[in-house]
Amino acid sequence: MTTAQHKIGSGYDATSTADDVLQGVDLSGRLAIVTGGYSGIGLETTRALTRAGAHVVVPARRVADARKALDGVPNIEVDELDLGDLESVRGFAERFLASGRSIDLVIDSAGIMACPETRVGPGWVAQFAINHLGHFALVNRLWPALEPGGARVVSVSSGGHQMSGIRWNDVQWEHGYDKWQAYGQAKTANVLFAVHLDRLAKNSGVRAFALHPGVIITPLLRHVAEEEKREFGWFDEDGNLRNPEFFKTPQQGAATQVWAATSPQLADLGGLYLEDCDVAEPAPADGEMRGVKDWAIDPEQAARLWELSAKLTGVNAFAE
Repeated sequence: MTTAQHKIGSGYDATSTADDVLQGVDLSGRLAIVTGGYSGIGLETTRALTRAGAHVVVPARRVADARKALDGVPNIEVDELDLGDLESVRGFAERFLASGRSIDLVIDSAGIMACPETRVGPGWVAQFAINHLGHFALVNRLWPALEPGGARVVSVSSGGHQMSGIRWNDVQWEHGYDKWQAYGQAKTANVLFAVHLDRLAKNSGVRAFALHPGVIITPLLRHVAEEEKREFGWFDEDGNLRNPEFFKTPQQGAATQVWAATSPQLADLGGLYLEDCDVAEPAPADGEMRGVKDWAIDPEQAARLWELSAKLTGVNAFAE
């Protein structure tokens, strides 16, 4: 498969921060929606965008927590959104569209990782439903505010996509559940979503990207047991980081998604998977978890997932 997945020489790297990639970028008058924009790298994303002049809408399942976390951050508004509840997604989108505003940036940063088997909605496995289907429905419902052109949609995936492609014979994990492979499938879905959205939307001037933010110690790790963290080699028996250089700070973790959403270096590009503030290379054959797997950028699988997602959610802004 030929691919455009090759570095463009952005000048940034794994140590770059969200403020670094926004130097010289004026977002005054721009409106961004950042899901998960009140915790972890989402919070740092919100802070960086507002410092550059953007107005940021933060949809939140826990509105009170979001307002507390964002206290003192200017140019933000918080509204209720539960990505695991399609009626909540519809309600948020309808309220936003009723405001008559257009959207310049969408960063789908909210997510869950490696949680115990949990079901939402009509019995959907939570990791696939919240990480992918909720964001799929959200972006499709917000399409009238994106379509005016020039918007970017950023789907926050993970190097964890390498753990699993889409399990077409059992997407909802009805025949045995593995929390890490379920996470991998959801993160692959995040990439495939960006691939096909970009294909559908680019003629309207809307482009989409997916990315790996890096490994960051944030509340996303709440379901990872201390024993697992030691098994992965992240921490020693005393709870100290074994290799601090392996981890990014939250400010560094926010950088790639902010770069994806705002960088002029990505003009006329789209449908790509990014890491360390550059376009990622194809995943190496040695098994090291970097780059992007073929299964996550396959246009046929992306189209197939779009069709399935539209069927499950009942939403498709591009239906004929």
